[in-house]
Amino acid sequence: MGRAAVRRLLAVPVLAGLAGLLAGCGIRATEVPTDFGPAPSRVRCSLADPDVTTQATRAGVPVQVFLLCGSSLVAVDRSVRVPNGAADFERRVLVAQGLLDQLAESPSAAEKEAGYTTDVRGGMTVSGPGARDPDDALRLSTSPENLTSYALAQLVCTFSDSAAAEGDGSVILGGPGTAPPRRYQCTDEVRSRPGSTQPSSSVVTGSG
Repeated sequence: MGRAAVRRLLAVPVLAGLAGLLAGCGIRATEVPTDFGPAPSRVRCSLADPDVTTQATRAGVPVQVFLLCGSSLVAVDRSVRVPNGAADFERRVLVAQGLLDQLAESPSAAEKEAGYTTDVRGGMTVSGPGARDPDDALRLSTSPENLTSYALAQLVCTFSDSAAAEGDGSVILGGPGTAPPRRYQCTDEVRSRPGSTQPSSSVVTGSG
């Protein structure tokens, strides 16, 4: 018998012994691929494809609204229609109504897939200030106190970051009655925990 054949015969028990040791240690000698299921099609709260993002492609003034995703508020692109030549007062109310309508609209298929929702219900309207309100106040057809904490946070943060407010990170909102409106603040805490952190507010009286 040749030397090569002898080496092959000697190698057989050595390999068998190694396989036995591996099995004894809980390690399989042959690796079998594991199927963990398909990879997620989209990262949660991420809209990576601008061409399918949302209603942002519609004609109008580009704006941002805050939707719920997970336990936070996340800004998404939208647009609202404002007639050319509208006075500043009228324009502000039109923008506010457009933002309100966008918040109440069901998120797009891409947004739903990424985990976006809204707690703002349809049918709500917004108007300008009452006779004794500050000039930049907005009156809602539903009192802010009657909104859920999520819906109020969405409204406050969306309005305060738009042409509907004065640009100082706050917005003055009131209900349909004669009760004085309140100045609401959108803070980092409200954006990160809208369900447990109410927007801070203070009563505003007097016009101006």
